[in-house]
Amino acid sequence: MNNTISEQSRCIAHEIRNHLSICELYTQVIRKNLEKENIHNTSVENALGCIEKSLKIISNSLLDLKSLDNFNPKHCDLKSIIKESIELSKIYASGKEIDFSCIIDKSADIYVDENKFLACLVNIIKNAIEAIENRGKINISTDITKDMAYIKVSNNGKEIPKEKQQLIFEEGFTTKTTGNGLGLYICANNLKMQNAELKLNFSTPEMTEFQIVLPFYNT
Repeated sequence: MNNTISEQSRCIAHEIRNHLSICELYTQVIRKNLEKENIHNTSVENALGCIEKSLKIISNSLLDLKSLDNFNPKHCDLKSIIKESIELSKIYASGKEIDFSCIIDKSADIYVDENKFLACLVNIIKNAIEAIENRGKINISTDITKDMAYIKVSNNGKEIPKEKQQLIFEEGFTTKTTGNGLGLYICANNLKMQNAELKLNFSTPEMTEFQIVLPFYNT
């Protein structure tokens, strides 16, 4: 039991650090806009919205400290969650020239814990941003079949070495010099709880692509 609590605490701390950094970075955006005395511009409104959503995610994570069974699934619109995850993640691209492409022909009704699912998408997109040194592309797309939804996130940044590709979802494994090896491990486990699967489709010098596969519900 103690080992379970310890593992859960470390995973929660990782998620909190990720989203606190979003809040901190957007605070800087707000200050810059206040200096320009354009408080009601689109950039400020977007930043405030992202901060508010991140705080909700943090609040949800803190509840995990009180219970190991903090899982609250509900029906959500896939397209809306993806678009929100992109907005939350873009701040990590500050200082880089990254072209984001989002291709979602149609949406789907998915049954997930909204905050946990959103946190997973943010983490995956954040990793894609970090894989790009200065300039690059990130593509987010969906493929909806009869009863399944496929979300693909690809980037043309640094390749994941072939000998390490089978290890990236293991706890503690990282290819980053400053990473702790918890991000993808948490994502994979949280998605598994939601009957979804996270996998690496491929990683080459030209492109790296991750995919989330999950069932959806016709409405």
